Amino acid sequence: MDRVIRAPCLQCSEEIEYLYKTIEIPYFSDALITTVICPSCGFRSVDVMILGENEPARYTLAVSAPKDMEARVVRSTTSTIELPELGILAEPGPICEGFITNVEGVLVRMIDVVNRVISWSEGEELERAEALKVRIEDMRSGNVPFTLVIQDQDGNSAIIHPNAVKSAFVPYEDRMT
Repeated sequence: MDRVIRAPCLQCSEEIEYLYKTIEIPYFSDALITTVICPSCGFRSVDVMILGENEPARYTLAVSAPKDMEARVVRSTTSTIELPELGILAEPGPICEGFITNVEGVLVRMIDVVNRVISWSEGEELERAEALKVRIEDMRSGNVPFTLVIQDQDGNSAIIHPNAVKSAFVPYEDRMT
């Protein structure tokens, strides 16, 4: 299903188009992708929602071979993504966007964030950011094992792969105690 609804922009109230598209994800559930882009003020929002029964969930994938990089990753605006070996925890926030990609795509997004940090940092912070970028790029090669964790209180996110392990949602704060 594709649907376009005209309504006021949430930022500037200019009338814009809200795009809704339903897609089928093999071995999973249908997903609704919502896209909003305002040409007047630049406001944009993308979200992915899994349709159907959703319970809080945590997915873990041990990435140990280049083939694992092809695992499908569905991230909604309410999920966290974690790379424990690097100490990276990407939490949802006010400008968080949902997406559907693969493991490599998640790493590319992480590299983009690190590149933004590199563009304005200096000294020790710059060195740490550059070293982190190298480690993520090594992981992206598929020859450096790592763990990808995605969890979502609303159950709208997943890692779709035969080796992905689904378990109970555990708030990050509770795992730290």
